[in-house]
Amino acid sequence: MSKPAVVLVHGFWGGAAHWAKVILELRALGYTDIRAVENPLTSLADDAERTRKMVAQVQGPVVLVGHSYGGAVISQAGNQDNVKALVFIAAFAPDAGESPGGITQQHLPEAAPNLAPDSDGYLWLNPAKFHESFCQDLPADQAFVMAVTQKAPLASTFGDNVTDPAWKHKPSWYQLSSQDRMIHPANQKAMSDRMNARRVLTLDASHASLASHADEVAALIDEAAKATAG
Repeated sequence: MSKPAVVLVHGFWGGAAHWAKVILELRALGYTDIRAVENPLTSLADDAERTRKMVAQVQGPVVLVGHSYGGAVISQAGNQDNVKALVFIAAFAPDAGESPGGITQQHLPEAAPNLAPDSDGYLWLNPAKFHESFCQDLPADQAFVMAVTQKAPLASTFGDNVTDPAWKHKPSWYQLSSQDRMIHPANQKAMSDRMNARRVLTLDASHASLASHADEVAALIDEAAKATAG
């Protein structure tokens, strides 16, 4: 049986390369059509459109995967016909009329004080606090590179609402990070509970589970692909 394409969508404070280890794990599992969106992080509409355009280039079924804010993007962009499954990796999954910022306020994450807006309206994660905030389960050198190469969103993106979330229409899987300091685990549990996920995989992981637990994350993507094949 041929495997679907996998389209990976990154979140705030990183780019497509955050998926590097998952990409290699998926290749080892036999996936040949793997794509990673590079979001502008300028608005939910811009990021969803960028993702839609990449999905539209795939001639066949797609498993759409979102990390962090990328979960809001796939919720907004995932209603295309060829999207067969959604996989949320320590991710936002807003309902209609909800935004990542609104959900964050329900249970503020531990690292919230480490976010700092700049004079141009971009929101940065304090580089000196990046390791402890985003990826405390990764080596210091790797965290340092992530901090230096972080991609800041326009702060206004936090307030953009999802309109018709794809998780209400598509089979969905969720990976919850129990040591997440960027999206409170209580918020992850509430979002995964209400989406009636086919499976919730809880990992003893930081927000950067896609880097620290790439094998388990890839296995969950593979499970979603197999469950929705054909």
